[in-house]
Amino acid sequence: MMKSTMKESTPTHSFMRALPKAELHMHLEGALEPELALAFAQRNRMTFRFGSVEDLRKSYQFTDLQSFLNLYYECTAALVAEQDFYDLTLSYLRRAARDGVRHSEIFFDPQSHTNRGVKFATVITGIRRALEVGTRQYGINSNLIMCFLRHLSSEQAMETLEMALPFRDWILGVGLDSSELGHPPEEFVKVFARARQLGFRRVAHAGEEGPPDYIWQALDLLGAERIDHGVRALEDASLVQRLAKEQIALTVCPLSNVRLGVFPSIAQHNLKQLLDAGLLVTINSDDPAYFGGYISDNYIAVQQALDLSREDIARLATNSFTASFLPIEAKQILLDELDAYTKPTD
Repeated sequence: MMKSTMKESTPTHSFMRALPKAELHMHLEGALEPELALAFAQRNRMTFRFGSVEDLRKSYQFTDLQSFLNLYYECTAALVAEQDFYDLTLSYLRRAARDGVRHSEIFFDPQSHTNRGVKFATVITGIRRALEVGTRQYGINSNLIMCFLRHLSSEQAMETLEMALPFRDWILGVGLDSSELGHPPEEFVKVFARARQLGFRRVAHAGEEGPPDYIWQALDLLGAERIDHGVRALEDASLVQRLAKEQIALTVCPLSNVRLGVFPSIAQHNLKQLLDAGLLVTINSDDPAYFGGYISDNYIAVQQALDLSREDIARLATNSFTASFLPIEAKQILLDELDAYTKPTD
């Protein structure tokens, strides 16, 4: 392991890339690089409207969350066979290893596949095989969080939850993603109550495009233990107080927020304000193939634009382990590794 010998307060790019960290908000389908999407489409003998990697990359012009989701689901259609899910997962894990990721809690969207006729078993078996390889080859511990698509009905979400039960031991938790506006968390109370009864951990996207009230709903109605995004929390002082007091984590995705128009630029992102408010903020990549960067790229971008110190960066990495769903003993091992890495040496 590379060890820092830095005394200065400004971290280097190499320091941030090798920094031990966890990633808690990354959609597996969002790591589908154009090269892989085209390769899978060809392998599965599919007609794809993009003739080249360049053509596909040119389409990465998003004005909001929905404009991104339209392309996201179109490219997801290239995932058909178990080998596709295996290759995609392993591709992400290779990159994560280069970025110092020690633990990853990976989102996947089974409904975006089962609704196309791909079997749930095909999806999760391919992913699971790759996670096992990732642990052996790259030393990355990984868990899966199955997300429900909020633009679909709660009844469909419940069907997906029941479909997942034969693979219960492979799935750590459930989440809520896709189009936020017009799809409040309160629509999914029953399925999250059922998930809680079954022992799943619970997270939910809220407060990205949706209002702070969606964060309240996710916490109070869904029993969410973490909030994905949550950047609009600062609009509600009482919500900020609660998040700080209860140390409810926010899995913030800076490059994603800018690409989708939540903030005009990284320099105008409220990450530092969230940190200064005492919130348990983490940095993540969201959909890295589409938003111009994996997790270390996000660390580097916010450090440069917000003038974060070495101590700020270390705190963000600490938060990532603290906010994870790892057992306490496993967290402590990783926190000790992080402490050894960030401790200045003479």
